[in-house]
Amino acid sequence: MAHDLAALAAELTDMAAADQRASMGANSDDPSERLAWRRLTARHGDRLAEIMDVYGWPAAERVGEEAARAAWLIAQHADRQLDVQRRALELMEQAVPAGSAGRRELAFLRDRTLVNEDREQIYGTQIAGVKDGAPVPWPCEEPERMDELRAEVGIEPFDEYVAGFATT
Repeated sequence: MAHDLAALAAELTDMAAADQRASMGANSDDPSERLAWRRLTARHGDRLAEIMDVYGWPAAERVGEEAARAAWLIAQHADRQLDVQRRALELMEQAVPAGSAGRRELAFLRDRTLVNEDREQIYGTQIAGVKDGAPVPWPCEEPERMDELRAEVGIEPFDEYVAGFATT
C-alpha cells in the first residue's frame, strides 16, 4: 500500500505540474491552446474521479502536502466536470474537520463549484473579469461579509488578493 500511495503522490504532482504548464492556454487567443487546456483538465478530472473512488480524498497524511494540494488543483480546474468538483468538495468537507484538508482550499473549491453551478459564491475567490482596471468577483451571497468570511478560512482580504490581478 505504501508503494501505491507513493506512486499516487507522484502521479498527482505530475498532473499538477502539467496543469500549471498548460494553464496559460486556458484563456489564450489561440483556439488550439484552449482546446489543449480543456482536454488536459478533462483527462485529469477523469483520473481524479478514479482516484477518489479508490482512495477517497488524497489527504496530505497519505500522499504528502504537495500531492494533496495537487489533487485540490485538479479538482479546482475540472470546470467542465461538475460531478468531479462536487465529489471532491464533498470529500474535502469531510476531510477538513479531521485536519486532512485545508479550509482555504475548501473555500476556493466551494466558490468555484458554486460559480460553475451558476450560483453566488461565498468567499469572493472567483474573478469574473476586470472593469476599469479593477478585478470584479463573480456575485457573492453576502458581499458585505466577504472579508470576514475569508478571514475565517485563512484567505487574505479581497483587496490584497486581487492586487495581483489589477491592470493599470
